[in-house]
Amino acid sequence: MADRSWFIRWTVTVAVAETVGFIAPAFVGTITTDLPWYAGLPALLAAGAVEGAILGLAQAIALRDALPGLRVRRWVMLTAGAAVAAYVLGTAVALAATESGWARVVVPALCGALLLSSIGGAQWLELRHHVARATSWIPATAAAWLLALGVFLIIVTPLWHEGQRAWVTVLIGVGAGAVMAFVQAAVTGWWLLRLLPRVRERGALPCGVW
Repeated sequence: MADRSWFIRWTVTVAVAETVGFIAPAFVGTITTDLPWYAGLPALLAAGAVEGAILGLAQAIALRDALPGLRVRRWVMLTAGAAVAAYVLGTAVALAATESGWARVVVPALCGALLLSSIGGAQWLELRHHVARATSWIPATAAAWLLALGVFLIIVTPLWHEGQRAWVTVLIGVGAGAVMAFVQAAVTGWWLLRLLPRVRERGALPCGVW
């Protein structure tokens, strides 16, 4: 079962991991900002995979205290894949914002909903084997990322300016990313405190299964 001390460990571990992982897409986004979107996309997706893998590993390490049967490798791969999908969807949202007509509204709304649900939806594929009512993890993570991304935009929007030095842009992005990471870690940890006491007694995999 999870308790307050576990929540603190989860929040710190996951926040630090997401902050470190976010350095990769923040750096890639900065150095490819003047390139066409299709030229910078492969590097951005690779960076997203790195971010997702680091986040997933940290989450899995923290979760194994409460869920000994959690398959770490599967959790990491699902999270990394979802992060890549999230960056694809984010790119689609950005491109649709430059269009006119229905696409400017419908595409961002649809892709935005899928983006927010991507990580939770992917992780649900593993979590459902260990926790009752695991489906609630999907909207919980979506809400966490919605709040986290909102905080990120509130911070960077007035600070990022055209013509800034690259290192300044990266520094602002990483700083805002650290706040973003803390928000999503705290919100998801808060929900896990309510979810993990309902750990299933049957069907859990043996400790150490990857």
